[in-house]
Amino acid sequence: MLVIRLLRAGKKNQPFFKIVIIDKRKPSRSGRFLERVGFWNPLTKEKNFNPERIKYWLSKGAKPSDTVYNLLISEKILKGKKIPKHKKAKKKEKPSKEAPKKEVPKAPAEKPKETEEKKEEPREEKPEKEKSSNS
Repeated sequence: MLVIRLLRAGKKNQPFFKIVIIDKRKPSRSGRFLERVGFWNPLTKEKNFNPERIKYWLSKGAKPSDTVYNLLISEKILKGKKIPKHKKAKKKEKPSKEAPKKEVPKAPAEKPKETEEKKEEPREEKPEKEKSSNS
């Protein structure tokens, strides 16, 4: 399957991306791509695309990556809505105020009291054996 994606080039901390047509199964950094159809420099915001070749490859079944798709939308090569790149965090559902919480008796708090009472019961003083007077 063919895909249109970015191939990173440039120095450290100075990214520069070539937009290439490549087989999805191959790594993009290998440099073995079918065709270079544009470039994008995110630092200088410079973009250059070959719209005829991009449309040709799209007609052949190549699919753009999300970032490339958004770039093509912004350059008006494709029509449609942009794909959100960052997923939104899931919000935790808050319990509704309409349904009051049912009060549950606290069993763990009551158990220690019972155990204390039980402990005290066996400690009752046993009658001492009467001393016999054998003297």
